[in-house]
Amino acid sequence: MIARIIATAIHEAHIARRNRWVLIAVVLMVVFSLVLSAVGSAPSGGLGADRLSITVASLTSLSVYLVPLVALLMSFDAVAGEVERGTLPLLLTYPVARWEILGGKLIAHTSILVIALLAGYGVAALIAVANDPAAVAGVGSLWRLTWTSTLLGATFLGIGYALSSLSRRASGAAGLAIGLWLGLVVLYDLALLAAVVADGGGIFTKQIFPTALLVNPADAFRLFNLTASQATSTASGVGGAAASIALWQSLLSILLWPILALGLATRAFRKVDP
Repeated sequence: MIARIIATAIHEAHIARRNRWVLIAVVLMVVFSLVLSAVGSAPSGGLGADRLSITVASLTSLSVYLVPLVALLMSFDAVAGEVERGTLPLLLTYPVARWEILGGKLIAHTSILVIALLAGYGVAALIAVANDPAAVAGVGSLWRLTWTSTLLGATFLGIGYALSSLSRRASGAAGLAIGLWLGLVVLYDLALLAAVVADGGGIFTKQIFPTALLVNPADAFRLFNLTASQATSTASGVGGAAASIALWQSLLSILLWPILALGLATRAFRKVDP
């Protein structure tokens, strides 16, 4: 079983390398990290935080948009592309279970994402420490951001596999992936904020709003990192709700979502008729 999963992962990694996904993901993370490091290079003494911790807070806002997008772009044709190219029937003739195929793809794509995260976050950390040696105090925050970003990426990889299985065409899966990204990462928060304003501090704001944040993997990721880094005082909008949500609740959401997403992907893949 393990050998089959690893073989699938190696094959998928070669495909991603040929498609330049490794290079694209690394370049995106490094470029945006450099920009945020430059923006966050202002003096930080008045904020009572080291330079790296401030950079991590900015990287959190970047990751909540960029990591899901990169994950969906890598995964949208994982199944639909195999169907269109006619390689899925051949793949299924081998003694390998469908969940093992998805497991191999997940390992390969997650590895690419981790490489990109380490490159981008590493560059940001080096710049922060070079400008202020005391910034090493924020390494713990950077490590927390790295593993939570990996879990966030794994969640959206699983969601991408599910969309790819349901669509059966790469073009349709791409449209669904972009639409999902816009819905969960961008429009979801805007809708919640509009509802909060309309509610005026009523039942929705006090009871439904915190739960609505936790059921969205992107919001749970942001809330956990803001709460853990005690950056709620500088947060605004939906991020400002971090102070009212327990740390364990957002952590539980972050840990459960990758499992749930991969389960949905496996269920959808079983229904694909090659």
